[in-house]
Amino acid sequence: MTISVLRTADAWWVQTPTGAAQITTTATTTGELLADRAAIEAAANTAGTVAVADLELLPPVTAPCRVVAQMTNFESHVADAGMDPKTVPLTFFRKSSASISDPAGEIVRPPHVRLLDYEIEIGLVIGRAIPVGTQISDANLADYIAALTITNDVSARDVQLPQTQFYEAKSYPTFTPVGPALVLVDAAELARFGDLRLRLSVNGEQRQNALVEGDMLYRPLQALQALTRFQDLAAGDLILTGTPVGTALSAPPKPIELIGNLLPPAVKWKAFFARQAKNPKYLQHGDVVEASVATDDGAIDLGAQRLTVRHT
Repeated sequence: MTISVLRTADAWWVQTPTGAAQITTTATTTGELLADRAAIEAAANTAGTVAVADLELLPPVTAPCRVVAQMTNFESHVADAGMDPKTVPLTFFRKSSASISDPAGEIVRPPHVRLLDYEIEIGLVIGRAIPVGTQISDANLADYIAALTITNDVSARDVQLPQTQFYEAKSYPTFTPVGPALVLVDAAELARFGDLRLRLSVNGEQRQNALVEGDMLYRPLQALQALTRFQDLAAGDLILTGTPVGTALSAPPKPIELIGNLLPPAVKWKAFFARQAKNPKYLQHGDVVEASVATDDGAIDLGAQRLTVRHT
């Protein structure tokens, strides 16, 4: 049975059937907390709780940490982007951990950004140090992935695309909402990763709804095996595993794409963004973005985010 950990400004909590039980720990970071498993389990068995609704939740992944994201990792999203899933490699990009934000707060659009997009993703939270060269297999994967959480890889598309790099466009403050819960998983629960369903809606309109099984191209094992060839990881680091189809950004029809490729870059991007500006799916001031991840039977439930968009 999974254990869901919550975080507030002054404490860590375990969510129980009757409320939230405070964890007696000196941990101030996610990595430190994951090393204090005895305290987590003790809180899970306590009778004294408070109402979860009374807690002002912070992201259960603390910054600074590494935030590494997999790119175009769902077949449905790859096809929607006009690419062939059979030829897409396993690739990563980095986000600033300063972009990590509350699961029930705001997504703040910077004043120069016009095309603000959403991407619901499952976050893997690393439970122990993984030096470069570590051998990871199905047998020991759960030794390194301690928990799962909901993330949203918010993106400024009009910054991302012309620059052909992701770091700035995905690293503004509030561009990585995380939580509400840090859901600790064991090997049996992690084996059900493919049963997780990702859902995202904007103002009550469903935009994304996909099952990991049959859609995710590269699973957590493959991601960690690739990362450990070149990247040290530490307890508390966060890995985003990609988003399914349904984002505001979508590939243009093939004839338009072919014509655009013949134009000078400045002209091509001007025409592209003029078309994108007419797309009502990009996030607007006051929009409410809700996201959830769970198995259909409810055995593993990462909770739900509710975020409001604010333009500055």
